[in-house]
Amino acid sequence: MIYKFRAILDDEEDIFRDIAIEKEATLEDLHNALVNAFGFDGTEMASFYTCDDTWNQEEEIPMFDTGDIPGEQKTMADYQLMEILDTENTKIIYVYDFINMWTFLVELAAVEEVSAGVIYPDLLFSHGMMPLDSGEKKF
Repeated sequence: MIYKFRAILDDEEDIFRDIAIEKEATLEDLHNALVNAFGFDGTEMASFYTCDDTWNQEEEIPMFDTGDIPGEQKTMADYQLMEILDTENTKIIYVYDFINMWTFLVELAAVEEVSAGVIYPDLLFSHGMMPLDSGEKKF
């Protein structure tokens, strides 16, 4: 099965990308797909955050284990998409670059069959151009 996501930049402008990816892919795979879809260079730290239906941030799922005991904290690579997202739990927050705090609201829009001949992840649709910075004031 394929998960189709819409990732929306939390900004005043309408900037979003639609991505199709296998439900067995990891959060790290989704991170890489988002980095590519939004044109980032992939050199910055990022995290996903579970959230409730009204986008209230809950548990952090980082790129790397930042815990005191190595191996104690689960990372993006440890979670398959189908383990944390389904038709009941459709939302997750993605933050890229903790200096600029690019924040994306990522929602599972559809679950569909695999399309023959398509290589996943697949960028389905792109709307809006990324701003030069995240709008954060820099001092």
